[in-house]
Amino acid sequence: MNNNRLLVLVKGELSRLNKYNIFSISMLIAIIWGLVLFFVNATIFNAILPILLLIDATLMSIIYIGSVMFFEKSESTISTMLVTPSTNKELIFSKVLANSIHNTFSSILIIIVFIFIRDIQINYFLILIGIILTTAFHTILGFYMAYYQKSFTEMLMNVMIFSFVLMIPNILYQLNVFTNKWFEYLMLLNPIQAGTEVIGGGFKSYVFTWKYYFSLGYLIIGSIFTYYYLVIPKFKEYSIKQSGV
Repeated sequence: MNNNRLLVLVKGELSRLNKYNIFSISMLIAIIWGLVLFFVNATIFNAILPILLLIDATLMSIIYIGSVMFFEKSESTISTMLVTPSTNKELIFSKVLANSIHNTFSSILIIIVFIFIRDIQINYFLILIGIILTTAFHTILGFYMAYYQKSFTEMLMNVMIFSFVLMIPNILYQLNVFTNKWFEYLMLLNPIQAGTEVIGGGFKSYVFTWKYYFSLGYLIIGSIFTYYYLVIPKFKEYSIKQSGV
């Protein structure tokens, strides 16, 4: 993988995100949350931040990468890039990096808003690691999901289904609605639950157990497996297909 080419590709992807106003949307969302949370009491305030960061790193990552793939497909940008010296791995990895950078930037904006409004106790290094890993995994997952969407509307519908199937059990688990041990072990296979654990590790109140380290490994290994065995093999077929996202 040529580092110079990769750097140029990442710059181009970030520029494209700016072109589609995704950076502006992220800043607007952070400002809106700041205005809303200014009037929220401390207990609710501290409970909301992990949830916001989780949503930003999971569902929003999928939506952002899906949106970019849709726009590029509409503009025939992806198929054009196939005739450049850049390899498929570089094209894919640059999008994953750019989306991870953007989403991390978005999450940092939210954290800054919270810091200005209330004094929160977080470990900046661990929370940054958690956000980056969770964002990268769900960006790669979103990349793969985009291969099978025929329209932008269909993509949004499937993201909603994804959130319902995986986010709802995660919320119920966090609320201790289900306390069965088998359900607890099953939840370890839920990528959103893994994101909850690794992002939660950045908060001072988090109690570290084997679940944190399992989730850490799950996101790392899952990202590598999905990238190499699911995303890369089908990229060329997706790029030259004329219909669908």
